Amino acid sequence: MIRIVIIEDEIPARKKLIRFIDELKETTEIIAEIDNVEQAIDFLKTEKSVDLIISDIELLDGNAFEIYDQVKISCPIIFTTAYDQFWMNAFETNGIEYLLKPFTLERFQKAWNKFSVLNKSHASDEILLKISQIQKEIQPKSFKERFSVISNKGIYFLETENIAFFKAEEGVIFAFDDSGKKHLLNQTVLKEIEYQLNPNEFFKINRSELVNKKNIIKLERYSKNALSLEIKGWENPLITSQSQTVDFREWIEK
Repeated sequence: MIRIVIIEDEIPARKKLIRFIDELKETTEIIAEIDNVEQAIDFLKTEKSVDLIISDIELLDGNAFEIYDQVKISCPIIFTTAYDQFWMNAFETNGIEYLLKPFTLERFQKAWNKFSVLNKSHASDEILLKISQIQKEIQPKSFKERFSVISNKGIYFLETENIAFFKAEEGVIFAFDDSGKKHLLNQTVLKEIEYQLNPNEFFKINRSELVNKKNIIKLERYSKNALSLEIKGWENPLITSQSQTVDFREWIEK
């Protein structure tokens, strides 16, 4: 019997995980469904007979890594999240897989297969050793270093480090370089570009703009919950959305 703990604050996502687990040809038991950091800490401090944790990262009352900072975990963790910026943190804990939402049953099955290989080792020390080996095999994620731009004279390349910010406008994406020049990109979805960039260097400040940290010259208060950003090579300030301002202030100081 494989004893599983699900840490997930979204009910539809939790139901989806349970359905995926049910479709596995394994004998499993979900011993706890938890939706917040505090309960997870309390549960995992006392319950030691856990074979696998499937864990979301952003929870109702905080970040799941607060759990793993406070509780020593001896079983593997499969992380599920809508954000890719936590992958390094995930593999610094007992993470063996990082599933980006929305993921398919096939993708979940691959993560499960990795867990199954580990689970054949019954000693917890041996499991931890194998987790460590998996983590060492994981190569650092490479990020996009340049973008190709099609012009009427051919194709030229724009180095990512020289891009001050990206902007989505009416279904197209523009890159603005640090000299203020505007470039029309082939990509049409800002989220697609965001996934290809180093999250330590680029941040999506609102629904349509993604900024390069090194080109942010100055911040000013724009409203109670928004900031105005002065960008190198660009006259007009960019404005953070209310929902992104808190995260942006944390990111800009890293």
